[in-house]
Amino acid sequence: MTLRLLRSLLLLCTLLAALTATQLVPVAAHATVAPKATGSQPVYSYADAVRETVWVDTGLDGDGNGHTDRVAADIVRPREAAAAGVKVPVIMDASPYYACCGRGNESQLKTYDAQGRPVQFPLFYDNYFVPRGYAVVLVDLAGTNRSDGCSDVGGPSDVKSAKAVIDWLNGRAAGYSTRSGSTRTSPTWASGSVGMIGKSWDGTIANGVAATGVDGLKTIVPISAISSWYDYYRSSGAPLYDGTPADLSGLVDSQAAAPHCTAVDKRLAAGSPDSGDWSSLWQQRDYVASAAKVKASVFVVHGMQDLNVRGINFSQWWTALAGTGVDRKIWLSQTGHVDPFDYRRTIWVDTLHSWFDHYLLGIDNGVEKAPAADVERAPDQWTQDAAWPAPGTGAATLHLTPGAFSTTSGSGTASFTDDPKLGEDDWAAHALTSTPEKTVFTTGPLTRDLRVSGQGSITLTVSSSTTSAHLSAVLADLGPAVIRNYEGSGEGITTLSTRSCWGDSTPGDSACFLDAAADTSSVGYTIVSRGWADLGHYAGLSRTATLTPGTGYPITFALAGTDHIVPAGHRLALIVAGTDNGLLNPPSTRPTLTLDLTRSSVRLPLLGGLTAFRQAVPAPTRQPKPDAFAAPSALPGLPGLPRTAGDCLPCGNF
Repeated sequence: MTLRLLRSLLLLCTLLAALTATQLVPVAAHATVAPKATGSQPVYSYADAVRETVWVDTGLDGDGNGHTDRVAADIVRPREAAAAGVKVPVIMDASPYYACCGRGNESQLKTYDAQGRPVQFPLFYDNYFVPRGYAVVLVDLAGTNRSDGCSDVGGPSDVKSAKAVIDWLNGRAAGYSTRSGSTRTSPTWASGSVGMIGKSWDGTIANGVAATGVDGLKTIVPISAISSWYDYYRSSGAPLYDGTPADLSGLVDSQAAAPHCTAVDKRLAAGSPDSGDWSSLWQQRDYVASAAKVKASVFVVHGMQDLNVRGINFSQWWTALAGTGVDRKIWLSQTGHVDPFDYRRTIWVDTLHSWFDHYLLGIDNGVEKAPAADVERAPDQWTQDAAWPAPGTGAATLHLTPGAFSTTSGSGTASFTDDPKLGEDDWAAHALTSTPEKTVFTTGPLTRDLRVSGQGSITLTVSSSTTSAHLSAVLADLGPAVIRNYEGSGEGITTLSTRSCWGDSTPGDSACFLDAAADTSSVGYTIVSRGWADLGHYAGLSRTATLTPGTGYPITFALAGTDHIVPAGHRLALIVAGTDNGLLNPPSTRPTLTLDLTRSSVRLPLLGGLTAFRQAVPAPTRQPKPDAFAAPSALPGLPGLPRTAGDCLPCGNF
């Protein structure tokens, strides 16, 4: 047998395997997917994969140079599939970070050879999924890395620059083989089915593109993602950061783009006023308002202790999607701003594999019938529910009396003085001790477990001694626990020195990544949920009001989504205070605030509703004076989190 004939037979065997790659092939079952799951298999060569760049015309001229902007889409796809005429689906991550900051726990950047061809594709998606019959497309958002235009920080240009690539993959947009040339290229290899994935800003763009209802987008997997940029920078009028979106634009714009983007940056700064007022800029970046347009399935992943992209972003998005009828799945961890690849790696890869196989390859593996919600109860300990919030959850309105909750009516008043030097850890650590900067409402030790599952809200009637005031509301579980140390530098994980491999490698793109383990902390309390507001926005977000000292103002604001079980023997506490140091900027004055408790309440999503609360809470509630509660480690400064003025999205773990 000649060498040429032998090579031909080997190629034929490879092609035959490729043609059957999308058939139902058994793989190991996993707890998070249906039993007897089936999936795509690694039959294609990663080393021989096609690696190319296509510049897609967005139809925009963000930098105002008189030419429409083209965005760079770096592509890696199985060569054998194209040779055999097998069309493949696309996993797409559109990001501004591929040149400035990197992706993943190891801050990987895109790399290129001397001819400009892509070599390293950050993260494991290419290594793992290309051999299984997928293309992976990593898009440089407008104004970043090798793309034209200017960064729009979640606005129309960001969204359209990613959407244009989906349009190109479906024959609705023009793509070119060079950045400025006229030679067009067509995705003859693509099936047209696209799944978007990404963490932080990347996942945010997935939300935004899905909210356009673009055809061809079959699923999105937003990880620690923003659903409304207003709720990233502001909270019911209160400023969470000093900065504006222009600061982020300046971080990610390429050196070539930056000189041409001054006007865009000025618009970003001017459109996000320090007052906290709603503006057209925020409206353009509110994907929740367009949730009804979403046609793709959605797999939400978020850390319940994410103090960068805070929890309101996932819970309001999830709730808005409920009316669309799209398939939804959610993972809620105890971490901060962390990718599930670094806290639940094996199960994450298996689940993501099944998810993409079902929604992009059409494999009937039952993943859509598996439990919809996975929640981390303690480090590396997870439970599942058929839906989220948990089935049987009901809204319970709890009234407030001095120091306690009431299931019937509120009474009395409570006062405190804003102290910008203190924050939620100071308050919770001394929750049962009277201090001047807070007021606390608690149960006695619970007689049975009480589960909070969903997004709550708080209604207060407040008078201020000065013309401006900010409010913080913190829900806490008072009692000992071991939790992930979300306030540590790894936000709940420790990066190890060992590596594990997920897919195939080449000399320029390794499939082996540093392992991670839970970073834990023994605590005396656990923060369950948070919310913040500016009292001057009591009548709405459109305009800030100057407060009249001594006048009571009613205000309602959201508490972030959560899922937490307060164990029997612990206390549930609601802390109301002013500035939450490190998480909320202070007002221009230092007010003393008085709550009218007859017109104040908190609305909590409790499993079993108000009945469960009455069964778990002893009556009457007594207020003992135990020692201060132990706080999580690494309290001051919280390295890696956006805890100081001007810090923003790309802090710490991207």
